[in-house]
Amino acid sequence: MLSYQHAFHAGNLADLQKHAALAAMLDYLLRKDKPLSYIETHAGRGLYDLGSAEARKTGEAAQGILLHEAALAEDHPYRRVLAAVRAQHGPHAYPGSPLLAATLLRPGDRLHLAELHPQEHAGLVQALRGDNIRIHRQDGYALAQSLCPPEPRRGLMLVDPPYELKQDYVEIPRFLAAIHRAWNVGILALWYPVLTSGLHLPMLEALEQSFPEALRHEIRFPPVREGHRMVGSGLFVVNPPWGLAEEMARIDGWLAGPGRTG
Repeated sequence: MLSYQHAFHAGNLADLQKHAALAAMLDYLLRKDKPLSYIETHAGRGLYDLGSAEARKTGEAAQGILLHEAALAEDHPYRRVLAAVRAQHGPHAYPGSPLLAATLLRPGDRLHLAELHPQEHAGLVQALRGDNIRIHRQDGYALAQSLCPPEPRRGLMLVDPPYELKQDYVEIPRFLAAIHRAWNVGILALWYPVLTSGLHLPMLEALEQSFPEALRHEIRFPPVREGHRMVGSGLFVVNPPWGLAEEMARIDGWLAGPGRTG
């Protein structure tokens, strides 16, 4: 359960879908001058080096952010985060979702980030600083349940597990239902892999039964290597903010090919 390290995959197409959507949702919430809570159940290390041996080994960033960034509108909040992180950490720096959120959010907002992997947790502590940031070396599902409803009540939770355990696909619908009962105003964003095996499909069927008005968005891409089971990336968003469906359509256009913005 503690073997996954995102450094091999940072900046790939799944990250682009997830991070562009996350930046857009947070940007929408920030239009109101009211504090908000951000909770992440599987935070990772927060900051990645796209020039590292891990990133070069898979080449996923080369087919992801390095290929597609130029086609993204310069005023998009995701593009603004990328520029800010590189200005602080160097030209090969890439923000994971916790650093993306911390870059956009204000001092009065609160961030709770969970990460169990010892190396990833250490990296997260090193990458993020702030009086409004709490980093927990704790099971993310347990942390989320202990916090909800959070204070402030406005906000967003990102659930982004590595899915190393098949049980995740069974437990996540029950987990999100419990969180929603406790925090019915929160935006709950779940990332999931699209798999050739279809292992994700029963989970989505259960989620759609519980949340018929949620937004589901998927992108497809070739497997990163022969025999790899992941052929796409999905987001399932409970209480999607206004305009998110249109934003996801723009992301589709952006990722359709370099030079296209949709």
